[in-house]
Amino acid sequence: MHHWSNITVEKEDKIAVLTINRPKVLNSLNAETLAEIDAALEEMKRDSQIRALIITGAGDRAFIAGADIVYMSKLSPLEAKDFSRLGQVVFSKIENLPIPVIAAINGFALGGGCELACACDIRIASDKAKFGQPEVNLGLLPGFGGTQRLTRLVNPGLAKEIIFTADTYDVQFAQQIGLVNHIVPADELLSYCKDMAKRIAARGPVAVKLSKEAINEGLEMDVEKALIHEADLFGLVFTTSDHQEGMEAFINKRKPEFKNQ
Repeated sequence: MHHWSNITVEKEDKIAVLTINRPKVLNSLNAETLAEIDAALEEMKRDSQIRALIITGAGDRAFIAGADIVYMSKLSPLEAKDFSRLGQVVFSKIENLPIPVIAAINGFALGGGCELACACDIRIASDKAKFGQPEVNLGLLPGFGGTQRLTRLVNPGLAKEIIFTADTYDVQFAQQIGLVNHIVPADELLSYCKDMAKRIAARGPVAVKLSKEAINEGLEMDVEKALIHEADLFGLVFTTSDHQEGMEAFINKRKPEFKNQ
C-alpha cells in the first residue's frame, strides 16, 4: 500500500474507492494530486481483481471544488497549457479505464470537479451536491475537458449556459439535465455507490469491459461503423470462458462464477 499525500485508495470485495483527500482546500486539484490519481489508475489497470472503481471526495463539503487557483495563478502560458493537458490526460485515463467508474459526488463539484465527474461512467450525487463551471468568472475557460465532455453528456445549449454564466446549479437541476443518474441522502451516498459497484462486480467482467469500450468508442463513430464494432466485440466475448459459464449458469438456473477470462 502507498502512502499518498493527496488521495487515499481502499480496496474491498473487488471494488476500489479512490478519495481525493485535501479537505482543507475542498479537495482542489493541483499537479501533484493529478499525478497521484494518474499513478493510482495505472495500478488499477494492472489489478485484475478490481471490477469497479468509486471516486469521491473527503469530508462533507466538497467532491472536488475545482483546480487549485493559488497554484494556477503562478503559471506561465506554457505551464498553463501543460497543466490543462495533464488534467485532460488523467481524466481520459478515468474515461478509458477498463472497469466502470462511479463518481460519488458528495458536495461541490465545480470546475475540475465537474470535469472529473463527467469523465466517470456513472454519476451519483448526494442531496448536498452542487455543480458548476466557474472558470469564465476567473477569466479562464474549462481546461480539463469541460468544453467537450459536458457538451456531449448534456447538450450544447445547456453546456454553453453552464459555462458562459459560471453559475452554481443545484443537484435537482443536474439530475433533470441528465448530468447525474440518482440523488441519494448524504449519509447513504457511499453505501449506495458500493451496492451498485458490487452488482456490477458480480457480472461478467470481460463483457462489462467490452460494453464500456463499445459505448465509448461508438460515440465517436457514425452509427453503421459503431454497429459493426459492436458485432466484432459481441463475437469476441464468444472466445471467453466467462461467456460459456454465463450461458450454462442461465440454462441450469444457477448463479454464474465468472473468472474474468
